[in-house]
Amino acid sequence: MGIIDIHNIYKRFGEKVALDNVSLEIPKGKIFGLLGPNGAGKTTLIRIINRITIPNSGEVLFDGHLITQEDVAKIGYLPEERGLYRKMEVGDQAMYLAQLKGMSAKEASTELKKWFVRFGIQDWWKKKVEELSKGMAQKVQFITTVVHKPSLMILDEPFSGFDPVNAELIRNEILRLKDEGATIILSTHNMESVEELCDEIALINKSKLVLTGGVDEIRHKYGNNNIEIIYSGDNTIKSVNGLFSVLSDTNNAGRHTALITLSDGIATNEMLSELMQQNVEIDSFRNLIPRMNDIFIKVVTEES
Repeated sequence: MGIIDIHNIYKRFGEKVALDNVSLEIPKGKIFGLLGPNGAGKTTLIRIINRITIPNSGEVLFDGHLITQEDVAKIGYLPEERGLYRKMEVGDQAMYLAQLKGMSAKEASTELKKWFVRFGIQDWWKKKVEELSKGMAQKVQFITTVVHKPSLMILDEPFSGFDPVNAELIRNEILRLKDEGATIILSTHNMESVEELCDEIALINKSKLVLTGGVDEIRHKYGNNNIEIIYSGDNTIKSVNGLFSVLSDTNNAGRHTALITLSDGIATNEMLSELMQQNVEIDSFRNLIPRMNDIFIKVVTEES
């Protein structure tokens, strides 16, 4: 049982099916990537979890029971569509949002000021929101999303608009929050962030769940048995029927880089044994596991 269990969610807007019988388990204490192309149904699912939208059928469980409005108070939600009251002072805005999540004024003030110091923005407290850059405003929104220490955080494109330094700051905070026991749903198109942060993912395409599982497990599953071999000497690697095929081989001053693909069911040791018989002097080799970006494109394209 996860912190969120989604059972057979179906949602239609008029003639448009947004989610078609989607079932998911979000495990506790993990970073869970919710992926999919634009219009796939991710935002609708997030809104259903937050009880902003009600499904036509299916149910969402929070910690083993049907989710209630009281449970939503335990969720921190950073939507992709950012929004702060531009004429308010930053501190007043942060206090207002923190108290909406049930924090007392004293507790909110104490915790917010800790976060402002951590993010190096303690001098912004009295500034108007309209004086902030997009990145600055997003820092404030991230803080107000997590300040009440929710057990579940839903972050929709949390790195959008950040420069590399501040994106790294947010990544580190996400990992720290996970280490402190929070569960995080990360919705993003940045596949590099998925590989760096996510333990598990779900990919939604055209309203259907098309892929789910651990990131490492999925990357290995979609591997195509390609291996890069760096070797030296005068001999060159030759394809062997039933074992492997040489896809390419470049020679730079006697140092070769070869790309080979193993036949199905062939172990690495069998490849190495054959190369020894070919008198190839191997310096190194590595499995070429596909990136999540390549898997995303492959799965979405095949479903089109």
